[in-house]
Amino acid sequence: MTANTFNASAYGGAGWQGRVRLHRDEIGTLWADCGIDSEYAPLRSVIMHRPGAELGAADPEVDNLLEPIDWQRAATQHDAIVAAYRAAGVAVHLVDPAGAPDANQMFCADLMAATPEGVILARPASVARAGEERWVARRLADLGVPVLATLTGDATFEGADLMFLDPRCAIIGRGLRTNDEGIRQVTAVLERIGVAVIVVDMPFGTMHLMGMLRFADADLAVAWPRRTPFAAVQALRARGYQVAFLPDEDEGSRMRAMNFVTLGPRDILMVGGSTATRGFYESLGIRCTEVDCSELAKAAGAIGCLTGVLERARVA
Repeated sequence: MTANTFNASAYGGAGWQGRVRLHRDEIGTLWADCGIDSEYAPLRSVIMHRPGAELGAADPEVDNLLEPIDWQRAATQHDAIVAAYRAAGVAVHLVDPAGAPDANQMFCADLMAATPEGVILARPASVARAGEERWVARRLADLGVPVLATLTGDATFEGADLMFLDPRCAIIGRGLRTNDEGIRQVTAVLERIGVAVIVVDMPFGTMHLMGMLRFADADLAVAWPRRTPFAAVQALRARGYQVAFLPDEDEGSRMRAMNFVTLGPRDILMVGGSTATRGFYESLGIRCTEVDCSELAKAAGAIGCLTGVLERARVA
C-alpha cells in the first residue's frame, strides 16, 4: 500500500470525477423512471397491494372499515383493477409485506405521494395503519424509486391529501389524516424542488382531499358539492379549470363514484354501477372504463385509494 495518498483520485486527484448532474436529471438513468407533475397526464406506473385473508379477519371498528368484508371477493375485484391497468399499458408494482399485512395495506394512495423528483413517504394518522408505509418504502427501494423524505416527530400525512394543480403548484388538505406538522414538512420538500403549496381546510367528517376533488384533464376537475373547500375551487378557477360538481351525491357516497383514477386526459378508470355519474362524466367528454369495487368499497375506499401513482408523463 502506498504511503502517499496526495493526488490520488479518491482525494481529488486527476482521476476524480465529481457528480454534476441534478438529481432530477438522474431519474430514468441512475434512479428508476418515476414522478408526476400533474394529475391528468398519461399514467405510466402504479404501486398496489393485493388484499388477502387479513381483510376478512379485520374488526371494522378497530381497523377503520365500514363493515365486514368477503376478502376473496375483494381480492378478485382487486385483480380486475390490476388487469384493467395493465390493459391500458400501465405498469403495476405489487407490495408484498413480510408476515400478515394490516387490513388497510391495500390503500396505497395514502402511503406515499409522488412528486416531480421522487416520492414523499407518508405517515398515516391512524394507529390501525401505523407502519404500513414501511412496506411501501421497501418496495420503492427495490424498484429504485428515490424517497425524498420521511416524516418525523408528530407529523401525520397521507398521500391522498396532496394533488398537483400544475407543475409548479400543489394543493394539500388539512384535516383528519394530515396535520399542521405534516403539512410543514411536506411543504418544505416541495418548495425545495420548486413547487409552491396551497393549504386548504377540509370539513369535519371527511377523510381525504381525494374524496372531494379529482382531475380529468388540464382544464377539468370534478368536485363534491358543499364539501370541496372554497379556497380549492378558487385556486382551480384561477388556473383556468372548469370545476364540474358531482350531480348525484347518493351515488357518490354509496358507490364511491368520484373515486376514479385518470389514465390520461379525459380517460378514467372508475367504479362500476354508477350509472348517473358515468353519464355525467361522459357529458364532459370523459371516456370511462368501469371495474366492480362493491366489496372493496366496504373498507371505505375504491380505485383511487387503492392506487399509489408512481409515474405520469411529464407536463413540464
